[in-house]
Amino acid sequence: MIMAETEPEQAFIRIKYFLSEPNCNYNFTIMKKLSYLIAIIILASCTQKTIETPESPDFLEIFHKAQWIDLSYEFDENTVYWPTNAPFKHDTVFYGFTDKGYFYSSFKYTAEEHGGTHFDAPIHFSANKNTIEKVPLSQLKGPGVVINVSEEALKDPDYLISVKDFEAWEARHGQIPDGAIVLVYTGYEQYYQDREKYLGTNLTGPEAIPELHFPGLSAEAANWLSEKRNIHAIGLDTQSIDYGQSKDFMAHRILCNNDLTVYENLTNLKKLPETGFYIIALPMKIKGGSGAPLRIVAIIYK
Repeated sequence: MIMAETEPEQAFIRIKYFLSEPNCNYNFTIMKKLSYLIAIIILASCTQKTIETPESPDFLEIFHKAQWIDLSYEFDENTVYWPTNAPFKHDTVFYGFTDKGYFYSSFKYTAEEHGGTHFDAPIHFSANKNTIEKVPLSQLKGPGVVINVSEEALKDPDYLISVKDFEAWEARHGQIPDGAIVLVYTGYEQYYQDREKYLGTNLTGPEAIPELHFPGLSAEAANWLSEKRNIHAIGLDTQSIDYGQSKDFMAHRILCNNDLTVYENLTNLKKLPETGFYIIALPMKIKGGSGAPLRIVAIIYK
């Protein structure tokens, strides 16, 4: 007799034996076979080894231990806006103790959409695209990557960020992941408090536009990101995703037409690694807005 070494093997031998039993007592044999078969299946299923699966990551623990970096500037009288825009204003409605003896403060502010650290919705440069409140939450987060072009950009205020800059990053880290938030560090964040260095001019109004000089994204790179990669957004540490001397704003037009969002006037990009962090970018939810002030954080988990 061949002895089975495991419960499943014994189960199959019993099934084979009972199925081959003569059917001289048909009803009894069938009932007997079914009873044994049910019992054997239950036994065999109970003796199977449990498949071990890796433990799920503890995201709360990761968030607790991660380093959080604020990538937004404060809004005040020095906030940088496009030269033809009105500046940020913050006025006091009430500040002090009331006649009932408790302290109370309230303020009002006025601001254009596209100044300071802010968010561009696709409708900013593309008709009938998403306004601020219609941008899905899934597009406001993603793995972050930093493309460092500061060495070139600080030498050339009209530097155009190229496809080669992104390919150089990919040569070191692999393809830009799907759903990524791409951040470009030009080094211009160091000039934010010096309007002339940051924008290329101290002028305001229409006469300032021809004098603007700061780096931006080339049209070719905007097309490449839109068509060859599957990103959620792109941001940088200058006033505009288009370089200062742009006359047609092709980077804006291409990105917005492809439903991508843009972050401008970012800070602290120098503190970020090239990979190994996560971005959460939450704009003020202005209904019908083409842009809005942005609070954006990087969560470094590696």
